[in-house]
Amino acid sequence: MSDDFELDTDDLKRRMDGAMANLRTEFASLRTGRASASMLEPVMVDAYGSMTPINQVGTVNVPEPRMVTVNVWDKSLVGKVEKAIRESGLGINPQLNGTIIMLPIPELNEERRRELGKVAGQYAEHARVAIRNVRRDGMDQIKKAKADGLSEDDQKFWETEVQELTDQMIKAVDAALEAKQAEIMQV
Repeated sequence: MSDDFELDTDDLKRRMDGAMANLRTEFASLRTGRASASMLEPVMVDAYGSMTPINQVGTVNVPEPRMVTVNVWDKSLVGKVEKAIRESGLGINPQLNGTIIMLPIPELNEERRRELGKVAGQYAEHARVAIRNVRRDGMDQIKKAKADGLSEDDQKFWETEVQELTDQMIKAVDAALEAKQAEIMQV
């Protein structure tokens, strides 16, 4: 039985990549003083009786570095889209112009930049925890196989594989955090 054990490292990598993708999404929602269409991705609008992503009720554009516009397709939803943006916690004050909602992005002050840096750090820590949980699952599979007759050499080999994958992903999280914090602190 020991020769048959094959740890599914592709599955572990896929799950760790999922944690990284989630981190990138969370980072994209952080406002850095520069306009970005992705900052509106987490905003959901109560449209037609269900919560709908903002990009499914209008076109999100970035016409200039400090301005995001949302061209709402259905005139009856303009008020709901505006309300969703106001209540999203992005700290942006929408301005109406017909069916176009303009979102001027204000300069970030030093205190707000530090707060956003801390939030980015929390997001990164959540990603590290998710990656470590995947690592623990992999190690548990190896321990179970050891109990079923996996040789000690094979156990060490698989544990090393899982640990190297984990270290690689944690390094990627740290690099992404460093880049995001540099972007946030950039004036």
